[in-house]
Amino acid sequence: METLQYKDFGVDIDEGNNFVQALKPLVKETFNPLVLGGLGGFSGCFTMPMNYKNPILCAATDGVGSKLSLALAYNKLDGIGIDLVAMCVNDLICDFATPMFFLDYYATHKLVSQDALRIVRGITEGCKQAQCALIGGETAEMPSVYAKGDFDLAGFAVGIAEKDDIERRAGITEGDVILGLKSSGFHSNGFSLIRGIIDTKKIDVEMNFSGGLLIDSILQPTQIYVSSFLQNKDSIKGLSHITGGGIKENLIRILPENTQAIIDEYAIKTPEIYQFFLPYINKDEAWRVFNMGIGMAVVVPKEKAHELAQNMQASIIGHIQAGQKQVLIK
Repeated sequence: METLQYKDFGVDIDEGNNFVQALKPLVKETFNPLVLGGLGGFSGCFTMPMNYKNPILCAATDGVGSKLSLALAYNKLDGIGIDLVAMCVNDLICDFATPMFFLDYYATHKLVSQDALRIVRGITEGCKQAQCALIGGETAEMPSVYAKGDFDLAGFAVGIAEKDDIERRAGITEGDVILGLKSSGFHSNGFSLIRGIIDTKKIDVEMNFSGGLLIDSILQPTQIYVSSFLQNKDSIKGLSHITGGGIKENLIRILPENTQAIIDEYAIKTPEIYQFFLPYINKDEAWRVFNMGIGMAVVVPKEKAHELAQNMQASIIGHIQAGQKQVLIK
């Protein structure tokens, strides 16, 4: 009787093993002395840092969303790994957690090592920017689940914080100032709308734009804010990662009761790529879906606002006042 192999049904074990060997040097670039062992074990192992009084572990997971479909359609895979790391570690720092390590999950119809390595290079670059270690991951070939050429990505990050720091946002009060850290563009949110505009309006994304191609500006990797956080965290009262839902729906998550955030719309300078797409979108919808140029909102004491704005290369975009808990954009 004829025997069958895994490979006959689209899963190549040898290709997977070769891929793991090829990515080991990349992953090792992210290691620090707290990483135990190396890549290839059954789990990633990490030593708990010792310089914490009352340590709390924080975890975050996310993906890149439908930004993947554009990146795949135009063979622009190199920045997607940075997006994956950014979406997780930018959430961690909102709970005053220092990112320690990251793991990824890559599932695809068929493993193409060259493409997968481009993605992993992005992940390792993101981990370097976030000052965390890539200590493991999973690569899965699933031809019965994914269509030919398709893949998906997920990321998982763990950070460590002092328990008292997590409660620091409760001290946000009237008179505090809101700083805005610039986004690098759309980051990883709103791409179903962006893709819809491109398709509906027949936009040529390979047209010249801002000294390059429009598609490159659209897919600009998400900014990672870990370094700014670590350098200034002792003076910060609260952080809000501006993702889906925009400034209103994310900033309100860190406000105590009876406080409201007043945002000066005209203090925010939206990146050039926004100016291309905003004519196709209702203003209220744009503010609800996109970050509009602010990737992270940071609440700081009024007396330190100008110093911190300079340190974090941020702009003053609003303030906190007493009132019904809400975010108002004026």
